[in-house]
Amino acid sequence: MSSRFRKRWLGPPSFYKKVLVISVPLALQQLLNSAMGITDSIMVSWIGQVSAVGTAAQLENLMMTVGFGVASGAGIFMSQFFGRHDLAGERKAFGLGLILSLINALVWMMAARLLGRQIMSFYIQDPAVIESALQYLNIAMISYLPGALITMFSFAYRCIQKTHVPMLIGLCSMVVNVVLNYCLIFGHFGFPQLGVRGAALGTLCAQCTGLLIHGIYAWRTHQPFVGTPGQMFAIRADFAVPVLRRAWPLIVNELLFGFGNTLYIRAFGRLGTEAMDAYYVGNQISNMFFFIVQGLNSANGAILGASLGKGDLTLARQQGNWFVALAVVLSALSSVLILTFAQPMVSLFGLQNPRVFQDAVLIVRIFSLRISLRMFNVLVFSALRAGGDSKYLAFLDAGIMWLVGLPLAFVLVEGFHLTSIALVFLIIQVEQLVRMVIGLKRYFKGVWLVDLTREVKTV
Repeated sequence: MSSRFRKRWLGPPSFYKKVLVISVPLALQQLLNSAMGITDSIMVSWIGQVSAVGTAAQLENLMMTVGFGVASGAGIFMSQFFGRHDLAGERKAFGLGLILSLINALVWMMAARLLGRQIMSFYIQDPAVIESALQYLNIAMISYLPGALITMFSFAYRCIQKTHVPMLIGLCSMVVNVVLNYCLIFGHFGFPQLGVRGAALGTLCAQCTGLLIHGIYAWRTHQPFVGTPGQMFAIRADFAVPVLRRAWPLIVNELLFGFGNTLYIRAFGRLGTEAMDAYYVGNQISNMFFFIVQGLNSANGAILGASLGKGDLTLARQQGNWFVALAVVLSALSSVLILTFAQPMVSLFGLQNPRVFQDAVLIVRIFSLRISLRMFNVLVFSALRAGGDSKYLAFLDAGIMWLVGLPLAFVLVEGFHLTSIALVFLIIQVEQLVRMVIGLKRYFKGVWLVDLTREVKTV
């Protein structure tokens, strides 16, 4: 191995130590969230409500996806202000993120309240599934508000490289969710047996608990991004406009990407309830392995953002290359793990239909390919996001989904009348390949190497 190769692609031990410190707590938090989702799915599978809860959750997924865009937009400035040691900038960026997160949650709550039945009918035509989905949705929609604000708190800790805090708070929320779901779905320990409504109520209580802990902890420990209301929310136009200019493409991207994901559900829904059961189970299991991607994504954004905020563009480019090399190794490992444990994990759901079971196993295995490709793409996105190259990121993420993935899915289902959801899901991974090729070209051009703190006035 030549010294030139090592210098470009392999970082010093201090770099990998920092990556571990930042990424491991976030990866564990993602793992906990996925484990909580799997536990919920297993419980509702025991009462035959997998498709109902999965369909109702599509609206929450949209809300959280847009919330991710909101938090990302505020977060790219928080990371750079952190690198620059600009406390006033951190607090104003956090305050703006909270305001936008609140607006996002209220919009989706209103949509769930006023258009819930129409939205559920858009995804699936089974009347029984729609009724059960509405029972879940009418309670779960209240959790959108604490869920959106928790996302902003989590991003704030990522930006200041204290990722262990949201991990520990997420663990508390997970315990509350699992315990209450077990009690309320099945009526154990004197609680009423509420079925699918119990699952929604458990989620709501868990989210409220998480937000309460976040607020108390941040205030009592004097976190740097928390200040007086005036320090956080007295935001002038010369601060808000540059932030929103960089943030709005991320928000639109997440909205289009989230809606695109729900259109995939609509396409898969044409294959029937059995196909949807297989997809929801496979997707939940695969999400459990996505924790590696999320951890690297957060570490990448925090480290590159801090370097860019300091104005050290050469270091930021080096660190970006080290992340790309790290992704090669970790994507291979994650693929092997998914392929190895696909069947045993699907067995946990107690699926009675052999065809649904086999399709779920196949979907999990196909996700091993998807996650490997997605890891490269997410790291490219993190670099572009850290430098504010948000418009091109929106093209890479949502644009390619709408130009390649979605048309391909509907052509396969409606045009070629394929009936195997596993085969359809495999073919549409072409989308990830296209995104990776174009994204890497953009990354190596280096247009994302920008110090954004020079664009705004914090005082």
